[in-house]
Amino acid sequence: MKILIISDTHGFLWYLNEVLKKVGPIDMLIHCGDIQKDEEPVKIAVNCPVYMVAGNNDLGTLLEKEIFLDIGKYHIMVTHGHRYSVGYGLDMLAASAKKKGADIVMFGHTHVPLIKKIDNVTLVNPGSITIPRQSGRRPSYAFMEIDRDGEAHFTVAELMQEQA
Repeated sequence: MKILIISDTHGFLWYLNEVLKKVGPIDMLIHCGDIQKDEEPVKIAVNCPVYMVAGNNDLGTLLEKEIFLDIGKYHIMVTHGHRYSVGYGLDMLAASAKKKGADIVMFGHTHVPLIKKIDNVTLVNPGSITIPRQSGRRPSYAFMEIDRDGEAHFTVAELMQEQA
C-alpha cells in the first residue's frame, strides 16, 4: 500500500498535480491541512480515498481539526499541528498522540519535512509542496508504504527546484 502524505498546499494545486505525475498511482492521500478551500479539487485529482484535516488557514471549513485512521496494524492521528505548538517543539504532539493511542502522528504547519520517533510514536511531517521552508527550499511530500509483512516505511521526497 502506497500512501501519499502532503500538507500546506495553500490553494496551489499545480504542485500536487506535479507530484502525482512523478509518483504514479497511489492507494490513499492524506492531507495535513492548510488546503484553503481546495477540498473538492484535491479529491478530484486522485482516484483513491482522501483524508484531510483543517489547518490554521482553513477558515470556514467543515473539516475536522483531527482525525484518526486505522491503516493495517497502525492507529494514526492526523492533525495540522498548530494546536500543539509544533513550531516550538514536538513533545506536546508526541505525548498527545501517545495518550490517544496513536502509533503514528502525521502533521504539517511548519512547512519543514520530518520523520522522527519520540517515545515510540512516529512523527511524520511532509513539509510543503508549495511554500517549503527547509534548507534548499524544495517542495516536499512524504510516503507511508506498507510492505508485504504489514510494516510501515516512511520516506520524504522533493520536487526538483526548477518546479518550485
